[in-house]
Amino acid sequence: MTTEHFLPAQQHPGAARKAEGFVTPIQDKKPQCARMLPKRVLPIIFLPGIMGSNLCMSAARQKQLGKSDNISWRPDVLGPTNITGAATETPAERQLRLDPLQTTVDIYDPSGLADVSGDGRNDNVELDSNFRSPLLTDDPQTAKNRRTAVQKARARGWGEVFFKSYGEFLQHLETRLNNTFFQGKIRQEWRDVVDVDPNRWSSDPSLPQKTLTEEELKKISTGCWFAVYAFGYNWLQSNGESARIIAKRIARAIDDLNQSGYECNQVIIVTHSMGGLVGRALVHPKFGNLQEKVLGIVHGVMPSIGAPAAYKRMRAGFEDPGMMGNPVESIGAKVAGNYGDEVTAVLANSPGALQLLPSESYGNGWLRVTHNGRELESWPKHGDPYSEIYKVKGKWYSLFLEEWINPSDLPADKGGGTFEKTCLHLDNAQAFHKMISNTFHSNSYAHYGADRGRQSFAEVIWAIDKNCADPSDWKDWPIISDNKQGTVQLVRWDPVIPNKALYPFVNGIPKSIHATILPPSAPGDQTVPARSADHQLKSGMFKGVFRQTGYEHQSSYKDPRAIASTLYSIVRIAQNAKWKCK
Repeated sequence: MTTEHFLPAQQHPGAARKAEGFVTPIQDKKPQCARMLPKRVLPIIFLPGIMGSNLCMSAARQKQLGKSDNISWRPDVLGPTNITGAATETPAERQLRLDPLQTTVDIYDPSGLADVSGDGRNDNVELDSNFRSPLLTDDPQTAKNRRTAVQKARARGWGEVFFKSYGEFLQHLETRLNNTFFQGKIRQEWRDVVDVDPNRWSSDPSLPQKTLTEEELKKISTGCWFAVYAFGYNWLQSNGESARIIAKRIARAIDDLNQSGYECNQVIIVTHSMGGLVGRALVHPKFGNLQEKVLGIVHGVMPSIGAPAAYKRMRAGFEDPGMMGNPVESIGAKVAGNYGDEVTAVLANSPGALQLLPSESYGNGWLRVTHNGRELESWPKHGDPYSEIYKVKGKWYSLFLEEWINPSDLPADKGGGTFEKTCLHLDNAQAFHKMISNTFHSNSYAHYGADRGRQSFAEVIWAIDKNCADPSDWKDWPIISDNKQGTVQLVRWDPVIPNKALYPFVNGIPKSIHATILPPSAPGDQTVPARSADHQLKSGMFKGVFRQTGYEHQSSYKDPRAIASTLYSIVRIAQNAKWKCK
């Protein structure tokens, strides 16, 4: 079999589809084969979930913390050699390192210092040996301003995201979408999508999907290429503000492609988790206002009306995915905080993170207090979790313990947090929730976990232990101690003798009363409950919804069914593209 040199097609302003050869020794008889890029371009823009975008801190904050670099959040660089230091940071250090006012997205800039914005900083991006894309190949050795395939991927934003978590998926999309047919025959790897009944990927029967044919794939892929980008965003700031910034980047990418001689009219958005909220804000006129530039959106594991896990994590820390077989995601969880005070120090001061709390649309009764299996009370009662739960002050079951909000003692004029300031963030979260409550792109598809084996917090239940014989005054008990992982030690409150337990007694000594957050018990993906994700199905605004099983939230895009349903959805969205050029 003859081996060939495959030449990359270069992008040149005004002459888009140009191939360049290179000199080889006389003994090298291999032919040089050029693949000319199509005229049409339909970019795929990937938006990661919370903690999925890399952040850098301001020079002032770096100096204040005495750090040798300006990395604020970059889980790819964490590993056995330095995870211990990052995971044992105090809540004050975490608050200062992850400050929405002192952080920005860590964007690749090869013209900058290598270890600050260039290839050294972005060495998290590595391409698999079997990766192939006509768009991301090494330039010839003799090319002027030569770039490698990895450098081109970094320029597409692949280094802005948690690559150990998302890199495999980005490469998969790039490879599959730009290698569909060879010599007129469909490539074998597309046989898991083409001529496959969508029910295999758990397509919901209320939105029946037709089997994708070979001819349909050929029609959307002929004469068109799909450039896969990853756009990080500052997940600490409001998702509405992130949408405004991402909208400008998308418009710039479209303009750059058109100026290079291609025809690029719209993009397809693919989201993960919190990225879905950014995606919805992208097409809202008050935020991204990008309705005409977005052809459609594929939402993956989106907490469409919030998730009670956000409450649980601010009181009891992040779950450790390492205990569930996900060591990569375990690193991020440890650094984000395995204890409530560590998480609250960051998220209570983060407008974006607070937008992950259950919205009004989530409904009533998801926060409960029980004793011996009997419900004492539940909230919200009147559909307003902001005033009925989040802003409740001074109770042992409150979302926010005031002493956890600003452990760094940062002054208010320098961004320091207070309970009142957090309440302002909550007001903004409520406004954001209302604005996007019914905002979905008219050409939307979704997939998410509805797995009874991947239990999630559809509700948060505080259970008062059996040591308490009479819980009648439970609302006014103070916290004596808190293990910061979901168990608080309480006593009954006595207005005359504060902090004394009246009953029960053991040998004349008050016995402690505890309340504990019970484990999750609802189907989902271990983070987002089906109760939240199903809002997409019930909205009546989606073209297709896949209710799936078998994967954990952060790792969803490593699951074959999630990947197949995403590719199917992308093709269905691409069928709506309109082109001027033939």
